[in-house]
Amino acid sequence: MNNPGTDPRFSGSRITEIFRIQVPVIQAGMIWCSGWELASAVANAGGLGLLGSGSMYPEILRQHIRKCREATSKPFGVNVPMLYKHAPDNIKVLLEEGVKIVFTSAGNPASFTPELKSKGLTVVHVVSSLKFAKKSEECGVDAVVAEGFEAGGHNGREEITTMVLVPMVAGGVKIPVIAAGGIATGKAMFAALALGAEGVQIGSRFVASHESSGHPNFKQAVLSAGEADTLLTLKELAPVRLLRNKFFDQVSEAYRQGANREQLAELLGTGRSRIGMFEGKLDEGELEIGQVSAALKDLLPAAEILRQIVAEFHETREKLSAIGYMKDVSK
Repeated sequence: MNNPGTDPRFSGSRITEIFRIQVPVIQAGMIWCSGWELASAVANAGGLGLLGSGSMYPEILRQHIRKCREATSKPFGVNVPMLYKHAPDNIKVLLEEGVKIVFTSAGNPASFTPELKSKGLTVVHVVSSLKFAKKSEECGVDAVVAEGFEAGGHNGREEITTMVLVPMVAGGVKIPVIAAGGIATGKAMFAALALGAEGVQIGSRFVASHESSGHPNFKQAVLSAGEADTLLTLKELAPVRLLRNKFFDQVSEAYRQGANREQLAELLGTGRSRIGMFEGKLDEGELEIGQVSAALKDLLPAAEILRQIVAEFHETREKLSAIGYMKDVSK
């Protein structure tokens, strides 16, 4: 069934149909940055907003779901990173609250997909390899997010870049593929769809938005980042891409000293991401962000970010058509 609200220029996208959205752009459910204000702003602008439940205990998630529902009549969803111990309780809450769309990540798709699908939810799983994309498809998910090495936050150990990963996954599964990792512009969105994706998931660009719940200090650090200022680390625990800071230097020194898994876990401690990203203590905390942070230079409303991305996507499409690279674009 066609979605009457879809931008007609995206009418062929299964992603707009599955989520009943206007444009195939998903705002990533990032910890400490993706609360109800951001998710509802993206939803109202025509994309799919996600609440980042990784930094929310069950009752906090319940509050964000209810506030998001008050702020928008459009579809929105919840991202559930399964590496956090409160993930099962958050699943229970979102079911109680009638959430219809769930993105799972950082774990086995078999853990929750059968239960969620049996209750009529739309389920998407984030993967970093073709192997896990196929496993997710076998579990019955509706789509996968193919997230490349460039992405911020928790990442895959395989270190496969978005440009390599997306066409492999798109060619290896029958379900729709959403591209993620290093995508912050309409040009990058166009490239992702050219590689076989049917939509994109964007995180770092929305961190640098007015509605992001990240601390202003963190947002400024993101906007000030250089092209070599993020690195993937802590693979022994859960791979995560971080901005360089004093804490990152401590982690690097621990590696130089031959730290084992237990010593790294002790150094990480608890609440490091909250300290850096939510409380704005930039020297002491984890600062999770993608490589594309180096290209971000302004803080904008989420709706304007989405508008610019979609406009640039269509401008790129028309430009390539005009110079002969897409002679059959209108067919």
